[in-house]
Amino acid sequence: MIRLLFAKVRPVSTALTMLWLAIAFPVAAQDWTLGPFARPAGINPVILPDPTSTFIDPMSGQRLAWEASDTFNPAAIRRKNKIYVLYRAEDRSGQGIGKRTSRLGMAVSKDGLRMKRRKTPVFYPADDSQKEFEWPGGCEDPRIAVTPEGVYVMFYTQWNRDVPRLAVATSKNLTTWTKHGPAFRQAYGGKFKDLASKSASIVTKLEKGRLVITRVNGQYLMYWGERFMNIATSTDLVNWTPSVDAKGELTAALLTRPNHFDSDLTECGPPALLTNKGILVLYNGNKPGAGRDTAYMANTYAAGQVLFDAKEPGRVIARLDKPFFVPTEPFEKSGQYPAGTVFVEGLVYHKNKWFLYYGCADSRVAVAVYDPAAR
Repeated sequence: MIRLLFAKVRPVSTALTMLWLAIAFPVAAQDWTLGPFARPAGINPVILPDPTSTFIDPMSGQRLAWEASDTFNPAAIRRKNKIYVLYRAEDRSGQGIGKRTSRLGMAVSKDGLRMKRRKTPVFYPADDSQKEFEWPGGCEDPRIAVTPEGVYVMFYTQWNRDVPRLAVATSKNLTTWTKHGPAFRQAYGGKFKDLASKSASIVTKLEKGRLVITRVNGQYLMYWGERFMNIATSTDLVNWTPSVDAKGELTAALLTRPNHFDSDLTECGPPALLTNKGILVLYNGNKPGAGRDTAYMANTYAAGQVLFDAKEPGRVIARLDKPFFVPTEPFEKSGQYPAGTVFVEGLVYHKNKWFLYYGCADSRVAVAVYDPAAR
C-alpha cells in the first residue's frame, strides 16, 4: 500500500453518475453493508514479529530471521474447518518502508482468534521464473480465494524495488504454490505488463456456508487498484484483461472523493462478495493533509464499503461516506506506518460469523468479528 499507482484513467460515465447520486442521496448503510465488526477483547494483535523464525534465504543463501521486523497485511481463507491466514512478513535487511524483503508466513486457527504459526515462510522470492519481478523486494499484500473445486487463487504484489506488479499464484494445499507471474502480462499484447499495479479483489459468493469464486456475466471478475478501481476479467483465473476505453486507456469503476476518508486512495481489500443487493467491495481509503475529512488524521488508512450493480459491475449503487472501520488501538495508530492504519485484506465466513483480518500500521496483524445473529 506504499507505492502509489499512477496511470491514465478515464472514468466510466454511468459509474460517475451513480456515484454522484450515491453521495447526494445516500442509501441506508444497514440495507447493504457488511458489519458492524467488533474487535474481540484481549485477542489483538493476533500475529506479531518473531525474530526466532529462520530459514535459508534463496537470494543470499544465508539463514535469516524472515519475520523479525514486521508482520502485517494478511489474506485469509477457510479450509477443513480451520482458518488459514497468510500474512506479509519483513526481515531486517534494510531501513524504511519498502526497503526490506517481504515474504508470506502462515498461521492456522480453529476459532479464528488464536493462531498457530509455521516457523518458515510458505511463499517468498526464490530462484525461479519470477525473480526478475520479486528480487530483492519480495512478495507483498496477498488476497486469497478458492474455486468450488478447491483450487486456491492468490493475488499478491511482486516488488523488485522498481515496479510493483499484481501477480497470480495457485495452490491445492496452501503450502505448495505455482507462480504464474504478472496478471496483465498477456492482455492487449503486453501493454500493461509493466504497469504499476496491485490490490485485487476477486468476486466470490457465499455458497453452502463457504466463500467461493464465482463468475459474473459468464466471466471471472475482479476489482483492482489503489488510486482508483478498475475492473479486470478472466476466463482461466490466471490471465486477466483490464477494462479500457476506445482509446485503450484504463477506465475507472470507482474514484477518490475530495473531503472524504478516501480522497487520495481507494485501494481494494478482501475478495468481493456477490450478494442479492449487488457486488460488495470492502476497500482501504487514505487521504493526504489537504482535501480530506478533518475528522481523521492526515494519511490515515481507514476502510470503506461500496456496492456495484451485478449486471453492470462498473455501476455504483451505493457507497459509504464514512469509513466503517478506523484505527482506534495503540498498535493500529503507531508502527512502521506512523499515521495509523487498519488495512483490510482477509475476509472469512466461519461458524456463522464473519472474520475480518487486517494490517495495523504496517507492523501487526489483527482481527475483527461480525456476528449477523447479534445485528
